[in-house]
Amino acid sequence: MVTAIVHINAEVDRIPEVAQMIAELDGVSEVYSITGEYDLLAMVRVRDYEQIAEVIPGRLNKVPGVLHTETHIAFRTYSKHDLDAAFSIGLNETD
Repeated sequence: MVTAIVHINAEVDRIPEVAQMIAELDGVSEVYSITGEYDLLAMVRVRDYEQIAEVIPGRLNKVPGVLHTETHIAFRTYSKHDLDAAFSIGLNETD
């Protein structure tokens, strides 16, 4: 599984509609409205790197109202469960 985090600038008056259109794209698992330099953040999860090109420049960037994107590819995914397990190595219940 390949995960890409996509920061998105959108036309301000169309942010809810842009977010909804992006959320409906195959390969997009979540879309968040965020504060800061970008308006939206989309999580893209696909099987292989070639699909990233299909989803992001192929479809997401073409959604009406998307002005600019910046994509980051995740090397590794850590869940709360994974982090709890990693930090508890070597500890036992009496520590």
